[in-house]
Amino acid sequence: MQDNGAFRGPLGLAIHVSFYVLLAASTARYLTYHGVSGRWVVVAGLILVLAALYAVIVVLTRRGGAWRPWVWPVLTSWVALVWLAPSFAWSAFPIFFLCTRAFPRWAAYLVVAGLAVFAGIEFVSFSGRTEWPVVLAPLCTGALIVLAYGQVERDSAERERLLGELVAAKTRLAETEREAGVLSERERLAREIHDTVTQGLTSALLHLEAADEIWSQPGTLARDEVRTATGTLRENLTQTRNLVHYLSSPDLATQTLDAALLAAVRGYVPTAQLRMIGEPRPLPSDVEHALLRVTQSAASNIRRHANAHTVGVTLTYLPEAVALDVFDDGTGFDVGARGGESTGTAGGGFGLPAMRQRVEALGGTFSVDSAPGEGTVVAAQIPVGGGS
Repeated sequence: MQDNGAFRGPLGLAIHVSFYVLLAASTARYLTYHGVSGRWVVVAGLILVLAALYAVIVVLTRRGGAWRPWVWPVLTSWVALVWLAPSFAWSAFPIFFLCTRAFPRWAAYLVVAGLAVFAGIEFVSFSGRTEWPVVLAPLCTGALIVLAYGQVERDSAERERLLGELVAAKTRLAETEREAGVLSERERLAREIHDTVTQGLTSALLHLEAADEIWSQPGTLARDEVRTATGTLRENLTQTRNLVHYLSSPDLATQTLDAALLAAVRGYVPTAQLRMIGEPRPLPSDVEHALLRVTQSAASNIRRHANAHTVGVTLTYLPEAVALDVFDDGTGFDVGARGGESTGTAGGGFGLPAMRQRVEALGGTFSVDSAPGEGTVVAAQIPVGGGS
């Protein structure tokens, strides 16, 4: 059974108009052949009743009301009218459309078939002779109408099914994207924690361990190591607070990028140097933030694993990119044996993978060049555009 929307569009309007046009044409034909004598009063009354009942259906369908209970009174009035005046059998065709919308498919087949047979008989009665085309025309037309509307109904159901599947697919896609976003955010948080809290605590621990080893030796700098560790912990505390509050980078808020990078690397290796190539220019905040975190993570790896004497950072401003190189003359390691994703320890770590993910997330490239006994170079290049 169809919804009321079947009669709200252009097709519904055409059906309604054709019904009243055929009803008016049949009335004119009846008056032409029979005048106003005899059964005219009864016929006129049925015409008015039929027109009024059909108007109720029109109004209800337009307003979304329950119009189907009014179909049977319309059919009864139409049958009575055609019985008295066969000229009105011509209005059967809009009635067939009405039945297809009012009844379920098989019920519509039966009702339309019965009305078509009745209309064919009435056509023969007013023509005065039996002509098979006249008898069969209403039946064939009714069958075509019901079958065509059945196909429209099936096509509409299929479209609704496909639309439902599309909506479900979009919903699943949205859920997948949301889950991917959550996973990406977790990875980002892991990188931030690794590059701030973990690295800072590691640096402080290294300084404290160094102080412990030389504490009892006369003329040592144990107190300086403790002070350095204290400063690192204080800075790490500040970074932790900023990580909780929008994961901002206080280093870049108060100083230039090169100064922030130098301070970051000297937090682990006090003798480290920085060289800047090219004309400095403002960079996107996420690019600066990534360069800072890469420098911090690389310097932490150098302090823990490289045993280096010389550490340097090169910041290069290219026409459409910015490049960062962190190099040392330490022990190095076999990049191929560890897939280029190790921190230099035997078991690997989170440092280099986090750096790579951070750089590649901005469309950049990341590489590690190292060999046992030949030091290490950590290189990152991030596109920023010529106008940055």
